[in-house]
Amino acid sequence: MLAMAGSWSAYLGLSVRDRLEETRNALLRLRTLADAGDLGSMAGALAEARRPATEARRLTGGLDWAVIAHAPLVGQGATTVRGLAEGVAEVTEVLTEVLRDAQPLGTALAAGRTHSLGDVRRTLADLDAAAPTLGAAAARLAGVGSRLAATPAETGIDSLDQARETVLSEVDRLRGRLGDAATAATLLPPMLGHDGPRRYFLAFQTNAEARGTGGLVGAFGVLEADHGEIGIDGLSANTGLGESPTPVADYGPAYRGRYGSAATRMLSVSNLSPHFPYAAGTWAELWERQNRRRLDGAIATDPVGLSYLLELIGPVALPSGETLTAENVVDLTERAAYARYPDPRERKRFLVSVAGAVGDALTESSAGPARLFAVLSRMVGERRIQIWSRREAEQRVLAETPVGGVLPRRPGPFAGLVVNNSAGGKLDYYLERSLDYALGPCSGGTRSTKVSVRLTNDVPHGELPVYVTNRLDSPGRAHAVGSNLLWVSLYAGVGAELRAARLDGDRVRVISEAERSHPVYSLLLELDPRQSRTLELDLREPATAGTPLTPVQPLARPQRTRITQDARGCPVEGAAVRGAP
Repeated sequence: MLAMAGSWSAYLGLSVRDRLEETRNALLRLRTLADAGDLGSMAGALAEARRPATEARRLTGGLDWAVIAHAPLVGQGATTVRGLAEGVAEVTEVLTEVLRDAQPLGTALAAGRTHSLGDVRRTLADLDAAAPTLGAAAARLAGVGSRLAATPAETGIDSLDQARETVLSEVDRLRGRLGDAATAATLLPPMLGHDGPRRYFLAFQTNAEARGTGGLVGAFGVLEADHGEIGIDGLSANTGLGESPTPVADYGPAYRGRYGSAATRMLSVSNLSPHFPYAAGTWAELWERQNRRRLDGAIATDPVGLSYLLELIGPVALPSGETLTAENVVDLTERAAYARYPDPRERKRFLVSVAGAVGDALTESSAGPARLFAVLSRMVGERRIQIWSRREAEQRVLAETPVGGVLPRRPGPFAGLVVNNSAGGKLDYYLERSLDYALGPCSGGTRSTKVSVRLTNDVPHGELPVYVTNRLDSPGRAHAVGSNLLWVSLYAGVGAELRAARLDGDRVRVISEAERSHPVYSLLLELDPRQSRTLELDLREPATAGTPLTPVQPLARPQRTRITQDARGCPVEGAAVRGAP
């Protein structure tokens, strides 16, 4: 009898293993099809995955498996296998429902409708209809992840433990993608005028002169959307928005103490803070006071973002006859234009013509929505597009996504490098940045961490335009041509304390302030041509759980970031639930 029972248990185990393996292979094929945008073949692949997944759940849901789950030695493994079977079966059900209920949107994305991006009324309607399905699917997957996370993680079978971690990670990835899609489907229709006209301040940031949100606002306009028809009006150089005699916004005493009243009166210093809603709110108020019209929010992008859009829409002809491409737009707008146009007014007119040409081409492009969403996802990930809405309900959703550009208040490991140009030149096009964030073990409720920031002024040899190398901070002093002055700030985790600071190995005093619950440690840093300097901060942080966050300021060149973590003695983060940055 015992032999028969053992043989039956082995048979059940092998059958479940085979069904889960079939499911895994089908889901891998499904992922490949989804990444390739082949929605037409996804239904078949999903059916192939669902059949063995449903069978695995049936095999592990009966009394026989319950007996195995309570047996010594093998019980934990059996419990985890049952969790895996239930989880992957529910995942296939969720994806089947999404594919079925969001079919109009899926067909649109797969086919890439031929209407222009300036008239996307039908796609907005499809997004609006799909939003409830996508939101419900994301919520169900969060539940799947939580239940699977509650199963034994150490069963004594390495392959099973690894399978559990892999499925947890994949469920979290799917939940995140569906959650992002649900957010987009909820926000895009109303924000693009599905229910009535909208107007947004549109800022083009020049990150050759660094600001907290990216770069100096070099040009601006108003993006207008009405029932899916999109256009850009009133393009102007930054000189087209006058200074206010009084502050147009009040973000509290800590903000005023750190940035001064000019930050809420003048466009040129309105975005020193990395918290995008501060800048966006100021832009909207400055524009409204001058134009006596109401705006619904603000959007910012930069030349790198324009290069991604040009990958989508292809080369664009400028009024001058010159061709603008994804390969030349960053260099043209952030370096070459300064040499070509000694008169700043001519250069600003050129930049406005670039912004206008890309905007017109984008609204007239017939690129499919799927390609547009892929480009926008890349822009969002690198903060090449940031959005603020004046409507509180929309802003609450935006604030929980990367596109909101929010400096979060929540506790957890955090190291954010922010540089603001203090020289008044345009040398940050050549700025190289790296950040190393080393987190030590936890003990007594705290942990020691070290943040090392290395900055290099990679200005080339040879003559540069005076407008680029000017030192407006101290015009009466002699400076090496190509030298730069940066206001360097390190935003540490909530509750962190500074133990020591060193510049190029020598102890240095830094200014300690606070912004949105974060301690901020700053100093003015002089950088000679081709000089590298290293700032090191020794910190003591609360021993909080969570993935270390290192938000990257969107400048012309990418930041190199390295995180090392010793998690000994530290709190363990809960079930895999994807949080907002």
